[in-house]
Amino acid sequence: MLFEEKKIYSVSELNHQVRLLLEHQFDAMWIGGEISNFKHYPSGHMYFSLKDSQAQIRCVMFAGRNRHLAFTPKDGLQVVIKAKASLYEDRGDYQLLVDYMEEAGDGALKRAFELLKQKLSVEGLFDNKHKKGLPALPHCIGLVTSSKGAAVHDILTTLRRRFPAIPVIIYPTQVQGAEAPKDIVRAIQVANQRQECDVLIVGRGGGSLEDLQAFNTEVVARAIYSSNIPIISAVGHEVDVTIADFVADVRAATPTAAAELVSPDRQVLLADLLAIKKALTNETTAIIQQKMQEIDWLSKRLKHPGQRLNEYQIQLKQLQKLLAQALHHGLLTLSKNLAKLHADLIHHSPQTLITKQQHHLHVLLQQLQQAMQNQIHQQYNQLNVISAQLDSMSPLKTLSRGYSILLNPDDRIITSVHDAAIGNNVTARLVDGKLTCTVIDIIKE
Repeated sequence: MLFEEKKIYSVSELNHQVRLLLEHQFDAMWIGGEISNFKHYPSGHMYFSLKDSQAQIRCVMFAGRNRHLAFTPKDGLQVVIKAKASLYEDRGDYQLLVDYMEEAGDGALKRAFELLKQKLSVEGLFDNKHKKGLPALPHCIGLVTSSKGAAVHDILTTLRRRFPAIPVIIYPTQVQGAEAPKDIVRAIQVANQRQECDVLIVGRGGGSLEDLQAFNTEVVARAIYSSNIPIISAVGHEVDVTIADFVADVRAATPTAAAELVSPDRQVLLADLLAIKKALTNETTAIIQQKMQEIDWLSKRLKHPGQRLNEYQIQLKQLQKLLAQALHHGLLTLSKNLAKLHADLIHHSPQTLITKQQHHLHVLLQQLQQAMQNQIHQQYNQLNVISAQLDSMSPLKTLSRGYSILLNPDDRIITSVHDAAIGNNVTARLVDGKLTCTVIDIIKE
């Protein structure tokens, strides 16, 4: 009877209940560990184990979840996953259903760095056209950094050595930790609101990639980009590169290098000032000497007003004489030009041209008449020659020498014995008449 009151589960029922218990008891959780036994099947699903130094658990990440992974999982890689606990009922295997996975440690930070760098580059935050120039001689330098770090000490030491007259304002901020990005953004915004400085150095000393993470955040990058004050990024050592370096107007390899970039060397400025002073002194001395020589020269040129009037009178008489000569010479020139123009006018008179053309026309008419007579005479002679040639070839001329032409009754010339027959009447054409004849015999040769 006691045996009948017990609930007996089948294996599948037990596994089902355990799965439901696990999935309802535990919400999605973050778990870190090392990947082992990784397999990526053609279906797209990923199966692997997540382990630490003491234990391991099986995991599955289905194709729909792993399609957008930013890296390629492999054995030995440290990762952080977001997963739910579950049970594979068919085999009773306890496993994790993975929804999300990212690299842990420096790998994740480098991946995040590359993704943010690509995003901001596409938006144009790194373009040179947005870069602002640094002032040649700042009236005030602002430092956005930790007030207790090595960076601020290096910067202040360098500024005191190079140009201690430039005032420096420190906007103290955290440079490491979760609150550091917001603190850096706030300090940059305060400096822009107060407008106390005309250049800002934003940075910190060296450290690991995780230590420098505040300067690889999007909020800090956009704060630097939005600043109206030129910003020099001075983060870490020379080999360290951050997103802030790409967005800033100028990147310095170290905080000390940033101080050197923004401050002139007073020794160089003093040397330049001394050179300018020397040049001004030499130029001033030369001008004074030149003016003194001009004064001496002008003093020698000073004369009594009466002497000056006499000289002017002499000059006036000379000018009057020159004017009279010029007028006379001008009148002679004008007269010669007028006579030449009169002669040219007569030479080119229309009546003269008409007379010349009439004479030329008369000559042409005579030449035309002569040419016509010559042509007629030539044609007459040619006609006589042709007539003589024609007469010599005329049949009548042949008849006059005793020859005759025989014609058949159709008045066609008989040229062969085959053109006539015995008994035919033929006509013999002589030079002075015709004879009618009858053919009585035909002798062929």
